[in-house]
Amino acid sequence: MASMPVGLLRTAGALVLALAAMPAVPAAAADPPSVVIDSSESSPGVIRLTGRFTGAYDVNVVVNGERIERARVSDPDADDIGTWSYDLDTSGMDGEVEVYAKATAADTRYGTWSEPLTLRVDNPRARAPEVSIAEPADGARLTRPALVRVNVAGADVRTVRIRVNGGPWQRAAGARGRYVALVNPAKYGDVMASLEAEAVDARGHVSRSPSTYVALGAAKKERPVAHRQDRAMWMWEKASYNLVLNPGSRRLLETVLAPGSTLYLGVDTYAGRDMIDDARPELRDLVAWAHRRGMKVHATVAAGTRPPYLGALARYRDRAVREMERVLDYNLSSAPAERFDGINVDIEPYSLPWFNSAKPDVQIQWLDTLRAMIARRDASGQPLLFGPAIPRWLDTSACCTDIAYGGKTATMAEHIQDMADYVAIMDYRDQADGGAGIIAQAAGEIAYAERLGRPLSVVVGVETLDIATSGDPSSITFREEGRDALEAELAKVYQAFSGSPAFAGVALHHYDSYRELPTIWGPSARWPEPPADSGPPTGVGSPPEAVAFDHATVDLSYGRAHDDTEVDHYEVHRSTEPGFTPGPGTLAGRARGLTYTDTGLLPGTRYTYRIVPVDVAGHRGPASGPVSVTTGTTDLRPMVVDSMAVTVEGGVARVRLRVVDKESGEPVAATVRGRFTFSAGRYVTVKAGADGWATATSEALKQPTGEVGFAGHRLTAPGRYWAGAYDKDRSVTARW
Repeated sequence: MASMPVGLLRTAGALVLALAAMPAVPAAAADPPSVVIDSSESSPGVIRLTGRFTGAYDVNVVVNGERIERARVSDPDADDIGTWSYDLDTSGMDGEVEVYAKATAADTRYGTWSEPLTLRVDNPRARAPEVSIAEPADGARLTRPALVRVNVAGADVRTVRIRVNGGPWQRAAGARGRYVALVNPAKYGDVMASLEAEAVDARGHVSRSPSTYVALGAAKKERPVAHRQDRAMWMWEKASYNLVLNPGSRRLLETVLAPGSTLYLGVDTYAGRDMIDDARPELRDLVAWAHRRGMKVHATVAAGTRPPYLGALARYRDRAVREMERVLDYNLSSAPAERFDGINVDIEPYSLPWFNSAKPDVQIQWLDTLRAMIARRDASGQPLLFGPAIPRWLDTSACCTDIAYGGKTATMAEHIQDMADYVAIMDYRDQADGGAGIIAQAAGEIAYAERLGRPLSVVVGVETLDIATSGDPSSITFREEGRDALEAELAKVYQAFSGSPAFAGVALHHYDSYRELPTIWGPSARWPEPPADSGPPTGVGSPPEAVAFDHATVDLSYGRAHDDTEVDHYEVHRSTEPGFTPGPGTLAGRARGLTYTDTGLLPGTRYTYRIVPVDVAGHRGPASGPVSVTTGTTDLRPMVVDSMAVTVEGGVARVRLRVVDKESGEPVAATVRGRFTFSAGRYVTVKAGADGWATATSEALKQPTGEVGFAGHRLTAPGRYWAGAYDKDRSVTARW
């Protein structure tokens, strides 16, 4: 993106900010979806950012690629045109900070982004040391005792340490930014090694250097060897941390993944934990267990940013490289049986709105980032397979063809296949045949891998996720069709590609959604039997905390529960009675992970919450203690769905619902947006009449048996908001 003009603003608290200048221009209703940052106001340690949005909703602020925060929005006319604000706490920041506003386009439900705003924060109290290893150089061979020289820039540095292959920290001696420590290769044997340095200042700031990779003694680098990855499974952090921290979860995994399959294990930080750093013994035990079952384990990483696709950009490339080094350093610190077999890389920068319009800028940055990650693998000498996840259209879409890179003009798919050991195609369609089917969409990558002479280098991935309210069509997932249909279509894929040496197998996205997928929806639905379970889970590991975001939203967090198999989910119970006992009438929702956002509440109301863990056998653990919070105030009036029915007739499903004022019961002519569920997936937008009634029809239902429900997504009306927590008939379905 083009750089923007900046101006200087000095704020209280010794913060100097450079702000992108943006004129305030009233938005017109006909404008395309957009979100902009207009201005800022400063106070000690806080910058208030304000802006506008048009044809959009759900504004978030992306802060320096580190976190995504919700903004407060005002759209009293309910026309997806309004203003937003966000208070950015800069008390812990120093240096250059890049900020974006990000919203959801109302027409497509995809993201729309603002131009970036660059802040330059001069805050010495938040300034951490900068540490790097000056010697030995990356790739050096150490055969005798050698000094590791560390450079540190920063004030009041109190401690500098180094470590080899994740071992004990060794204090370095020195002063005024120059430190040394002695490393004796004989202590470690003939191994490849990672060297890390750490500096701590008087204020407790801890900084670590990039890793330096060296050969000790007669160590030799190893090259990766391709292996079959059939029935590979992506597992994201809500499930992967259970698998690492709750050994009983392996018993459930055994019912899903057969011996010989491959696990793409999400290893990002989650809920304040970092499995690679602070749960390393447990992670080693898991990987060794998987290897004893004949499985392979690939660490799945993104790019060290929030959202992950920012890591493809040059500005954030060092974070993507650091993600790579986290896995490499873990492997070097672990015994051979405890090491990852590969790295599955899921960055997806095509999610950036300017991916197409700025061609080939982002495409080349993405390729450079992947190449930099591979270079670190090669420097470490570790035989990990490197496999990016790529979309099925990377060899055909106009955004990704005719890309000049590395002295060659080719498609993005070909460039990535040239450098990677394998690709996992996100070949997300719900049918194998046809021009847009799974087989045709993977044929190009299979053929190119054959021309390269690269066996077992193409994995064909399919989707089972409930795509919910995303902008993607329901045709990308087998969620509606069920497991029997999935297997029937995959049989065609195996038949088409079984003769190709390049075909490495099929991957399923993802573990939790696949477990939830029945054979077919409806009266004859069946799910795999969970393993035997001897009793209920424990209570949550730490008491719940609740924060009211606004008049209708409360954010909850709590500690992990444990079980002899798997904690499947957490029931969130809500009441306006402080001393309530959890029961069916207080169930507000279910969460797979350790956070839950409760929406559609009433303003100025004190709510009390309790959390109940539930295992895969349905056993409920003890309820947590209560936590109470009061929602904010608003001038908007709450509206609810007072009645809803779903019917099936003539090969389609119909939903009929009525929207009323929560207090008076008077009908509201609201705009209703939502989608059909289970056997159907169509997203609809309908307008309720003056009587509050709205009707919508699903896509054609092709299954001989099934079940359909309807889930509201957005209900809007001028001067009102949707108090969905008080809707009636939310769980009604129709079966046939």
